[in-house]
Amino acid sequence: MTDQADLSRLADIVVPPPVAWWPPAPGWWMLLAALLAGLAILLVATVRRWRRDAYRREALAALDRLGPASDAAGIAAVSAVLKRTALAAYPREQVASLTGRAWLSFLDRTSGTDAFTRGGGLAGATSGAPAGDGTALLAAARRWVTHHRVEG
Repeated sequence: MTDQADLSRLADIVVPPPVAWWPPAPGWWMLLAALLAGLAILLVATVRRWRRDAYRREALAALDRLGPASDAAGIAAVSAVLKRTALAAYPREQVASLTGRAWLSFLDRTSGTDAFTRGGGLAGATSGAPAGDGTALLAAARRWVTHHRVEG
């Protein structure tokens, strides 16, 4: 008869080999595919936005090239840049014929401010008043270029 407490028959525990890290389990492949799809969608959206906003970057560069807009020629140049920008963003039928107060109201409506109808600069130029502060006009123009929203 053998003794159950006999330690001479004792053997080490057999440990299974470690799980290999390659190839990954199917869940990891699905996670990788979802991550790559998300990154592709993000990249496409970023490229589309970059292309869609090219006219804004061009308008800001044109405003930077103008310099101070304190005389009538400077104010007209700022207005021309704003008109070109509006023509790039809005339908031609809606923007091309706008002048004077209608043009200023359009700028205010699309930017959500009253910087053009109540401020100096463009408002003063359309009414024949002397030109106001050119830096305020350029700041309002830059703000409109960067923040205007196309309706619809």
